[in-house]
Amino acid sequence: MTAQRTDLAVEAAQLRQTGAEGSLPPGVERRERETEGCPVTEIAISTDAGASAVGKPRGRYLTLDLAGLLRREAEAFPRSAWAVARELRGILPALGREEAVLVAGLGNRLVTPDAVGPRAVSYTVVTRHLTRHDPERFAPFRPVAAVETGVLGATGVESGELVAAVVRELRPACLIAVDALAARSVHRLCSTVQLADTGIIPGSGIGNARLALSRETLGLPVIAVGVPTVVDAATLAADLTGQAGEEELGRMLVTPKDIDVLVSDAAKVIGYGVSLALQEGLEIADIDLFLS
Repeated sequence: MTAQRTDLAVEAAQLRQTGAEGSLPPGVERRERETEGCPVTEIAISTDAGASAVGKPRGRYLTLDLAGLLRREAEAFPRSAWAVARELRGILPALGREEAVLVAGLGNRLVTPDAVGPRAVSYTVVTRHLTRHDPERFAPFRPVAAVETGVLGATGVESGELVAAVVRELRPACLIAVDALAARSVHRLCSTVQLADTGIIPGSGIGNARLALSRETLGLPVIAVGVPTVVDAATLAADLTGQAGEEELGRMLVTPKDIDVLVSDAAKVIGYGVSLALQEGLEIADIDLFLS
């Protein structure tokens, strides 16, 4: 069978399960829980051997199942946004209220499956300019800045280079990088959010890896937030048939026909979730007012 491409640690770990009980490799643990009624699966990779077996860096990976949002269940949006917020708070480093956070939207706003990052920025409450120019009125707010990186072909600048320059200028305490991912299963497309404390490599989901955004490259904690929007065609064929797909399939990506609506919904959930996580006391109605 051909190698199956996925950016999701939960899928990568599943592919490495062995034995009748589906045991994970040593150094890899799986835990499950619910947050706001949304299933959450945590994959913790604690050793280099576990990282090598799964093909992911050491760290914590939280996978939130937001399928209720796709089904348009009652209160699905606020539940999903709060689920992202609560899980994000749990994976963020300890931060003082005065410490700034930079949110980077990776990807191409003009290519719908790659637009999750830039569109999430549009739904993020940015406050750095407010806390700087009117500190008394906005004292309860954390300074938050956001940037859309664009893509190398359109800007001539690597996402990693641009983010590094902004980090040097603003000196935030943490970076949250939002990007589109690739999944193995079509059932996870736009219904799953992965949070990871390991950083991110832009473009890796489509086999076009660029400069990494990580603590090692930037000198600060990097939290990756990703939504799978595509499945590699060869991976899909192998998953469905159990056989290696044609070589040409490796050049193709599969995405849902209603991807425009799905990406818009996912980006809004992430933007609101990030804002709720970073700003204590903020409610969804407050974000509506900030963004109106």
